[in-house]
Amino acid sequence: MSPFLMSPLVKWTLVLVGGTVIVHWVVREARRINEELDRVKRATVKASERRSYPTLRRDPDSGEYRA
Repeated sequence: MSPFLMSPLVKWTLVLVGGTVIVHWVVREARRINEELDRVKRATVKASERRSYPTLRRDPDSGEYRA
């Protein structure tokens, strides 16, 4: 039996193409997951709810933030 012979250039090309495909898939999945998380976050915290929160201001004497 003869071993499967390929030029090193062909092997490296296949490795690079495979790596590129994997990186592309990982980036696409990360973006999809982040979009889904952002959509859920927007749905849970509405603009009207954010306005009801008090604004914190820094107390010049103590340096603490208070409502």
